Amino acid sequence: MDVSVIIINHNTKDLTAQTVESVLAATHRASFEVLVMDNSSNEAQRYLGMKDERVRVFSGVENHGFGHACNLGAKKARGDFLLFLNSDTIVHDGAIDAGAAYLKENPSIGVLGLRTVLPDGTLDSGCKRGFPTPLAALYYFMGMDKKHPDNPKYGAYHQTFIDPEKNSDVDAVSGACMLVPKAVYEQVGGFDEDFFMYGEDLDLCYRIKEKGYRVVYFADGAITHLKGQSGLHQKSKPIIYHFHHAMLLFYQKHYRKQYNPFVTGLVYTGIYAKYGLTLLKGKMSREKGGTAGV
Repeated sequence: MDVSVIIINHNTKDLTAQTVESVLAATHRASFEVLVMDNSSNEAQRYLGMKDERVRVFSGVENHGFGHACNLGAKKARGDFLLFLNSDTIVHDGAIDAGAAYLKENPSIGVLGLRTVLPDGTLDSGCKRGFPTPLAALYYFMGMDKKHPDNPKYGAYHQTFIDPEKNSDVDAVSGACMLVPKAVYEQVGGFDEDFFMYGEDLDLCYRIKEKGYRVVYFADGAITHLKGQSGLHQKSKPIIYHFHHAMLLFYQKHYRKQYNPFVTGLVYTGIYAKYGLTLLKGKMSREKGGTAGV
């Protein structure tokens, strides 16, 4: 089998159904299966599946975060490639076929991220990204990428200097649509489950690049991301906590040893100055045994 499409349903039954249907309708040449990992807390929002032998639903998955559910799905997957796909996406015609064929032709690629557009047709900037080094993050927050989008230094965070119409090597792609050879995924141990939600895609790309594989933005296949219907755009305190906790975790894991204490202090101060109370409350909740839903 070519591709195992892994979708996490967490209280998004209708969106999940729409995504599954788009996969079935848009994929013609690649052999595939769809695995829906359901960790819903709301029984009425559980995804019950459909009468199609290519779709397998696993209900009652404990909610230990996005990466945890993806790792469970990967263990059950039978495809040579794993496509991690958000439940709020719509696959464009032929996108999975094109992505799988490109990976077969280019074994040096460890991660392929499909071009991702928003409902209005504009590019979702998260689908081609640089790693959030302190300097890249600083230029981004200063708005330098908007002033100098063609400059690789100032546009490093969102790779604004890369033509969105061309396939390109990048640092990282979005977990909303990430195609990974299963052998590579297993080689690096899958998603790091310390990232409850957000940041796990950056971390996976970082570790795969460390193994010498390429991470590629794939312009020849696309999805639509219905951003705003779930995730960070809900602006709930638990979600904001997990987003910024992921920023800290990524820095601690990959960058802290590379920078002196002064730079580290600036990074921590920058995050806590804006989100300190939310981070503190989230930390206290987790220490008491609470978990935030996703």
